[in-house]
Amino acid sequence: MMTPRERVEAVLLKRGADRIPFTVYEYKIPQCETERRLRNEGLCIVNRSVGVFRTESPDVTIKYSSYSENGVFKSRQDIHTPAGDLSTVSIPAGFTSWQEQKLFKSPDDYKAIEFMIRNRRHFPDYEPFLKAQSMAGNDIIYRVGIGYEPMQEIIYSYMRLEAFSVEWAENRDEVLKLYNALVEDRRKIYPIVARSPALHANYGGNVVAEVIGRERFEKYILPDYREAAAEMHKHKKLIGSHLDGNTKHIADLVAGSSLDYIEAFTPSPDTDMTVKEALDAWPDKILWINFPSSVHLQNAEKIRQKTLEIIEQAKPGNRLIVGITEDVPEDRWQESFTVILETLNAYKY
Repeated sequence: MMTPRERVEAVLLKRGADRIPFTVYEYKIPQCETERRLRNEGLCIVNRSVGVFRTESPDVTIKYSSYSENGVFKSRQDIHTPAGDLSTVSIPAGFTSWQEQKLFKSPDDYKAIEFMIRNRRHFPDYEPFLKAQSMAGNDIIYRVGIGYEPMQEIIYSYMRLEAFSVEWAENRDEVLKLYNALVEDRRKIYPIVARSPALHANYGGNVVAEVIGRERFEKYILPDYREAAAEMHKHKKLIGSHLDGNTKHIADLVAGSSLDYIEAFTPSPDTDMTVKEALDAWPDKILWINFPSSVHLQNAEKIRQKTLEIIEQAKPGNRLIVGITEDVPEDRWQESFTVILETLNAYKY
């Protein structure tokens, strides 16, 4: 019998596994008796906490501070560059945080942001990954990340959607300067990740098809996937993206991408495509889904039925990994994860 990690790797490498793998992000499942039992029964933890490169900015200084405002704890970054000063304010929210103030606040910030990007230096740092993987055992798989796609970084990390829409209409040349700077920055990262000990890496994601549109996706997302994949494939490594929204509008473009797997794909009823539609649309890709979040709220029988529906749609099952990539209510995950795993383990094609 395969170990949980071997099962995931076998599907990713298209070698076939003894059954459909079930995975969960490292911070989406509390350590407890149920977690231990699920891991013993085949659950694989996807750990994304260890990178394979470090980044330095010799001419940029960052000052971190924290404070409370009206009872709300906040974190602030003050970034000084020779081209101007920048800042962000974040509010912690459980395992993540929300940016109250983005890096970009006005067109006056373009030069400083571009300087910040171009000043980055990236260096291989493989030892932490090797150490973590060697100590982890056979029910944890480590995944690394390249970062956001350049256009996605501008939209979601530097600007809000409203600001991006205005700047795309009024200052597109400046937006594209940032895009080109980020493209050059990512090109320094690709070979470092490709030569690392990691089997697979995610490149960005969270693409909202209704926002990015077909034209921008084809012109400003796909070429970056292509370049990264070329370097990764040269070293026999795999690349995927966290495409967790509605994807029907860009499904044919995703099909033509160089991605090896589509990660966090969330099937209906939470999005506009089923598992079968996705596998049919992307015949050369592995589908690493997020089990639809809304179904966790249903009773055990409905969770089992949805799991069986996903399995049936994925026949013969050799291109499917079932995962958990979103928060699940604390009073629901134990029953839901148990039912999903029991159904996957019991199913015989």
